[in-house]
Amino acid sequence: MDNDDLPRSRTVLLLIDFINPLDFPGAEDLAAPAVEAAQATAVLKSALCKAGVPAIYANDNYGGWQSDFQTLVERCAAGKGASAEMARLLRPQSGDLTVLKPRHSAFLGSPLDLLLSRMHAKEIIITGLATDLCVQLTAMDGFLREYQLKVPVDCTAAESAEYKKQSIAYMERVLRCDVSPSAFIHAGQPH
Repeated sequence: MDNDDLPRSRTVLLLIDFINPLDFPGAEDLAAPAVEAAQATAVLKSALCKAGVPAIYANDNYGGWQSDFQTLVERCAAGKGASAEMARLLRPQSGDLTVLKPRHSAFLGSPLDLLLSRMHAKEIIITGLATDLCVQLTAMDGFLREYQLKVPVDCTAAESAEYKKQSIAYMERVLRCDVSPSAFIHAGQPH
């Protein structure tokens, strides 16, 4: 996809680590809230897609420097449990973009900043896992880059309700994120 093929949009939906094998310590505590967040995000993504807002998946490479995102999607979707349910709910569609991230923030060491710049994005709607780690660190980097940020509270999940509550409060207070539920998000003009 060259620059001319990239969609131009003031608003972009960012999906962080929803395509996830959930095979790490603490994943059992994250699984149920992650599926709930994926369900809410699927509804939001559908509405935003109809409004012309593009979606970018930012996913861990899980230490595999030869990672292939589509293979990860298929592997997760073919499995069982929360990982499979999330992959089936949020399977990337034609036109969706992907970036692999080597660390927690979707900006750090990835082409996300360049991609957003080429798309003329000013506002990022951040969804994903985990609220208190990858989502929050991405919001911090987005804040430093002066993006307008929305982190719909129902579209993120953490290993505990308390961790999520603290992180959402921090993002709202310090990073000036709009943390309203996804039902209150209205897509801006895509162009």
